[in-house]
This record gives sequence, C-alpha cells and structure tokens, in this order.
Amino acid sequence: MKTYENYVQGKWISGDGEGFALHNAITGEQLGTCSSEGLDYAAILDYGRTVGGPALRKMTFQERGRMLKALALHLISIKEKFYTLSAATGATKIDSWIDIEGGIGNLFANASLRRQFPDLPYYVDGSAAPLSKNGTFIGHHIMVPKRGVAVHINAFNFPIWGMLEKIAVNLMAGVPAVVKPSEYTCYLTELMVREIIASGILPEGSLQLVCGLGRGIIDHVDLQDVVTFTGSAHTGKKLKGLPHIIENSVPFNLEADSLNACVLGADAVPGTAEFDLFIKEVQKEITVKTGQKCTAVRRIIVPENLVEDVETALSKRLDKNVIGDPSVEGVRMGALATKTQVDRVRESVETLMGSQEVVYGDMDNFEVMGADKNKGAFFSPIIFRNSDPFNKTDVHNIEAFGPVSTIMPYKDLDEASRLVEMGRGSLVTSIVTADNQLAREFVVNTAHSNGRILVLNECCAKESTGHGSPMPLLTHGGPGRAGGGEEMGGKRGILHYLQRTAIQGHPETITRITEQFQVGADMPEANPHVFRKHFEELEIGETVFTHKHTVTTTDIVNFANVSGDNFYAHMDETSLDGTIFEERVAHGYFILSKAAGLFVEPKKGPVLLNYGIDECRFTKPVYAGATIGVRFTVKEKIDQEKRSEDDIAKGIVKFLVDIYDETGETVGLATILTMVRKLDQNS
Repeated sequence: MKTYENYVQGKWISGDGEGFALHNAITGEQLGTCSSEGLDYAAILDYGRTVGGPALRKMTFQERGRMLKALALHLISIKEKFYTLSAATGATKIDSWIDIEGGIGNLFANASLRRQFPDLPYYVDGSAAPLSKNGTFIGHHIMVPKRGVAVHINAFNFPIWGMLEKIAVNLMAGVPAVVKPSEYTCYLTELMVREIIASGILPEGSLQLVCGLGRGIIDHVDLQDVVTFTGSAHTGKKLKGLPHIIENSVPFNLEADSLNACVLGADAVPGTAEFDLFIKEVQKEITVKTGQKCTAVRRIIVPENLVEDVETALSKRLDKNVIGDPSVEGVRMGALATKTQVDRVRESVETLMGSQEVVYGDMDNFEVMGADKNKGAFFSPIIFRNSDPFNKTDVHNIEAFGPVSTIMPYKDLDEASRLVEMGRGSLVTSIVTADNQLAREFVVNTAHSNGRILVLNECCAKESTGHGSPMPLLTHGGPGRAGGGEEMGGKRGILHYLQRTAIQGHPETITRITEQFQVGADMPEANPHVFRKHFEELEIGETVFTHKHTVTTTDIVNFANVSGDNFYAHMDETSLDGTIFEERVAHGYFILSKAAGLFVEPKKGPVLLNYGIDECRFTKPVYAGATIGVRFTVKEKIDQEKRSEDDIAKGIVKFLVDIYDETGETVGLATILTMVRKLDQNS
C-alpha cells in the first residue's frame, strides 16, 4: 500500500502510526495512506524561518518573479502527470483543468507582477511625505518580507489550485511556506510538490509539505508568521481564536465557504440572451466540481413571476447532466471527494427539506454511468424551492457543500439585495442583466456584503470567466461568514506578507535606503552624460544639468501647427479673461518636448530607447520670454532578464525630468522610462 509522505526539513519522510486511509472517489478503492503523526512542527517552522526565509529575502522581486515563471513553465510542461491522478478526486477533465492549469496560471500571473515592484528585496510604498519647511526632513514607507513562514491550511476541493494560489503570493513576497492540504486529497498535492522539489527551482526551505491531519501545525506560530485557512467557517474561527494567535497578533487569513447567490435581473425574461445565460451559469456552478466550490451558487434569486420559468429551464438543463466516471465519454459530473462528504451533504439536505421543497433530484434514485453508485462518492443534483425566504431562513444559514441550490423569489431589487445580505457575507454574488442602471443599483447596494460581484450579460459572456472563478489579479475573500479575509488580489496579496514601516530622515538618507531618488537628495553632476553610461554604471541621483532655452511666441505657434493643438489659451489672447492665464501660454507638451531636446544625448550609446512617460505634471504656466532648463536625474534602476541567448542584456532606468524656469521654480515634472544596454552582455 502506497504511503504519501511529508516533505519537511529538506527530506521526504512518513509519519508515525497506521496513517489515514485515502480512497479513490470514483471506485472507492484505497489509494494508500498518509500520516503527520510524530512531526516536529516547531523544528519545521524554524527550518522555514532559518533556511528558506534568508534565501528568499536575498532575492529581489525581479528574481523571485522569474523564479515563479520558471516554475510555472516547468509544471505546465508536465501537467498530464497531474491530470491522471486528479481523476481519483472525482474530478472531470474540466474540473481538473480548473485545479491544475488554473493553479499554474496563478504562478504566471504573480510572476508578471514583478513589473510593479522595484529591483530590490523589499518594496518602497507610495510617495515621500514632506515633513519640514525646508525639505531636509521627509518620511516614506518601505515594506520588507516578514521573517516567519506562511502556514497554509487548505481544503479538499482544490488540492493543487489551493496550494499554488497561496504560495505564489508568499514566495513573490520573499516568505517561505508550509502547506497542509486536506488529508482527503493530499495525494494529488504530494505529487505536485514532489515535482516542484525535484525541479530545484525553489530555494531549499521555501516550501514544505505536511500530509495527514496536521494536528498541532499552528501551535508554534509566532508574530512574524502568517496563517491562512480555507474551509469551514466553524473550524476557521476556532483556529483564529486560539490564545497564542491573538496574543502574538499573528495575521490569520480566513477564507470560508459561503452562501453565494446568483440573481436574475427583472429584464432577463425567457427568450432573452440573459435568461439563457443565467440558466447556463447556475447549472454550471451546481455541477462543476460536483458543487464542491467555496464560490458555488447556493441561492438562486429570481423575480417572483419567473420562478416557474427558471425551475423548468434549469431542470431541463440538469436532465442532460450525466453523472459517473469522468473517464467515460459523455459524463458531465463526477463524484464528491469522499464518502464522508456524501454523508455531510445528505445531512444538510435533510435539514433543508424541513423548511423548503425539493423540485429536482433524488438523493437515493439517480443513475451513474461507468461506476458503482454504492462504491463511489456520487450525489445527485438537488434543487429546492423556497417560496418564503424571509421567514424560512435555513437556506441562509445551512450550506450543503455539494450540487445543491435553492430557488427563491423577490418582488423588487431591494428585496433581492436583502436576500443576498441574509447570507451574512459571501465570497461572490452574480447578477445577470442587460440593464446597466439596474446593475449599478444592485452592485452599490450589495457590495458591502460581498468580496466579489460578477455582472453578466450578452456583451461579456463569451469572455467572462464566470461566477465561480476567483482571478489572481482580483481579491478573493469576503466579509462576515466568508471569513473577512483576502487572498490573491494581484499586488495587494503580496503586500499582506510584507511589514510596512515608516522611515524618516534626510532625503539623501532616504534615497540610499529606498534606492529611489528623493527630491532634496544629493544630485552629483553626471560625467559623462548619463546617456553615455551603461546600466551597471549609472548611480541613483546623478544628474545632467542641461543648457537652457528661452520660449518664444514663434515656438508656441510652430508647435500648434505641428501638433494641431490650437486650444484658445495657446492661440487667442483675447479669450483669456476669466482664466488663470495672464497671456498666451506655451503648450505643456511643447515644454516636455523641448525638455527632451535639452536632456537627450543624440549620439549612439547604451540607451536603446525611451518607451514611456509616468507621472507627468505641468505645475506652472510658461509664457513667451520664460527661460527653461532641465535637471535630469537617475531615479530608479530595474534589472531585466534576457528572453533568449540572442537578446540584448539590458535594464530599465527611470529618469526624473524636473523642468524649471529662470526663477528656479519647477514648471513641469515627469518620469521617463528608458531601456539601457548592460556593459556585461552575458548577465
């Protein structure tokens, strides 16, 4: 009998005892056992802190991003290994695609976020705050990786996605992880972790795996650690309330199953594209992963005059849903993850039957294709009707974590919003409508009780990722019952694993700490010109002080002719009454263009191209007769990887363009983005 192992402290080991029995959800056959008994969790966490943490913190965000990209490319190249074993969880090919390639997609998405971070091991947050009259004392914020570990306790329904969507974020932040998947489906997580470790892409100690029950895994977490939990609200709140978690202010991200809703807009009547979309979306959310999704639709909220239409259309669509072995052609829905889950869902359904009517499905009488219904963990879709959802409220409190949902009526949009709110906090709610004003009113009135809202109509349907798909660049979480936590969210998710610290000092000191030029810092004159220097040779703060140019009326007229910008403030002195301008004013874009003419070194050199402008501001009117110059300063440097052996080794350099007039006052500011060749073409 196969033993699924733990990867801790740099080696694969089995736990003590007989172990927890793991079964194939389709056939009921035992796959093997797993155990975490006897593991030294204090030592495991310490290993992550002392081995994995330092290795990750030495890497810059750019290096960590490239590491994630390399891992994603490796895993996608061997994805078929995971599909084969994924079927044992009861998953269809579509279910497995969501788990496997959806999870790997999180690695790709987080890797791409490196472009939003500096080429440093830590992050410089926001802009400097002036704290003194003469500018010699400023404040800023930096965010450094926490010096602990991320302990991820995951649910059984997504053994791969659940792990990858979390570790992608903490690894990008520079924090190691200990992953504890559900014991029921840990065999699939174990397979992927074996491939990750064997690849050698991650530094040792940055990822550890605990299979089995994992009892005691958070007993030794401390103030620098982060705990995430995905699963039942009851268990999550119990863990979050442990005394040492509270006493040490350990960040605890709880993402709990919730009673999500899908609302049919009053305009989406039978015969409209939106009505058909609604039926399709609800049916999908009931049957995908056999309804075992924290985002699945549990409450189907429809106009009271459309209840029967929805019931009829949904039943017809579910009639085409073939349950059975996912390897058999034509099967649309597999099994629940375990026999234990069958018992739990049955218990919830029986409770719900006490306050509402079953209008579709039978827990005991349904057909299964290609498998033995009594050996596998199969379950029929069950649809309830609740005609009085404001008084019969079990549906707003009890979740059957399977292919179970309830249709309920509403009279007006206010009632629909109130029904959504009765779930006491959801991960996601959808509304299907072609009426954008209706959509606006609904979103504004229900956003407070949801982590995400999907507005679905014919215009976006073909490309919509759907009700049940959390996206790496958007927040996944929700208030109240849903746990009050946040996962993913793009850059926001990474910041959860960083400690934000305010720093104060002289602009030169803050420049050296942040490695970003701060106004008021030293500006040594560049010699030679910065455009004559390679990426490695450029120093933060070095500055080109350009020649000057006196603006003339001819400049203004000529620029208007070239650009076609004949705005009255530039061309008609008789129209300036009641404006802020005293006379014809130079175009802001002329000032910026002339600045480029002043700061550019025209001869061929290491600068390959200018490719963008950020934070452009025109702060003071420039009239004919004014004389402008430019202070052109190296603001920030970001390394860039070579995409191929033939690619040019280069980096990104941001230059601060400070345009000033004869009084010394700044009239315009911008950040120019350039691509600069490296001296070392092998790097």
